[in-house]
Amino acid sequence: MNSWVSGRVFVVTSTHGIPTHSVGYYVCMARVLVTEEIAADGLERLRAAGHDVDVQIGLNEADILNAIVGAQALIIRSATTVTAEMLDAGSDLVIVGRAGIGLDNVDVAAATERGVMVANAPLSNAVTAAEHTMALLLAQARNIAQAHAALVDGRWERSKWNGVELAEKTLGIIGLGNIGGLVAKRAAAFDMNLVAYDPFVSDERATELNVDLVSLEELMAASDFVTLHLARTPDTIGLINAELLAKAKPDMRIVNVARGGIIIEQDLADAIAAGTIGGAAIDVFAQEPTTESPLFSLPQVTVTPHLGASTTEAQLKAGVTIGEQVELALAGQPVPFAVNV
Repeated sequence: MNSWVSGRVFVVTSTHGIPTHSVGYYVCMARVLVTEEIAADGLERLRAAGHDVDVQIGLNEADILNAIVGAQALIIRSATTVTAEMLDAGSDLVIVGRAGIGLDNVDVAAATERGVMVANAPLSNAVTAAEHTMALLLAQARNIAQAHAALVDGRWERSKWNGVELAEKTLGIIGLGNIGGLVAKRAAAFDMNLVAYDPFVSDERATELNVDLVSLEELMAASDFVTLHLARTPDTIGLINAELLAKAKPDMRIVNVARGGIIIEQDLADAIAAGTIGGAAIDVFAQEPTTESPLFSLPQVTVTPHLGASTTEAQLKAGVTIGEQVELALAGQPVPFAVNV
């Protein structure tokens, strides 16, 4: 005998006369609150499953506290911060779905405490982020943004923006997970020498990628270019600071397409201004959105407004993936990308 009700359920199943018990979820017709732009294919999947997809874009925190009441699922990207207060207001929530990788804008601990599943789309933007990393590496090596700005401003500065080749330079990769591994493969095609720092990666994985694992200090001292591919956690916030930058080559250039806050922006700006390192290409910032940073006034710096996941393909993958995860959660099925089950 199976007993199902809408919302959180206690399932009692009798198999061959032996009763079994499990706690789960089954919501036959849920309201799914969507607070940011999500690929239509993912939302259509939920509508086809019979759920009410309530798209409300541009809400402030107070608006979300009202809108979330009665919703069984919440789908966000990076602009919505899911707080403990928000989770309390959404007392019917079964799942919070993050259409992307990073979860620094979701209070996962508070969700877990309240019995709310959190899922993301960890593979959705790996290729896109790796390609943006390579784009910024090349922009730094060849001073593309600086030369462009000069030319459209009416200045032909061919000799001023002399660049360097990537070939035979050493690339230091901090974080050798999915994205870091893709960057390693692409950098190898440019004939770069590869070193990496990642305490969670096996020697076998590093050998497979033809990467030498070294300490963080050794990486900074050996690298001509450094790229970051880390999650923003209490352990990684402020990881790249004045002390570590002082160990770098004077012409080293750093690229961050991971998360803001991992680099202390003022320390990086000071190091570039002092000639401690050569330059930087930064896609992410401690506070977002932002139009102010000590890095913006430096000609050795190239910046983009968090474009690492901004391709048509990545947004489609993220939307479809998170639609699948939410549908599974509402059906009481295993959710592959749940982070707190």
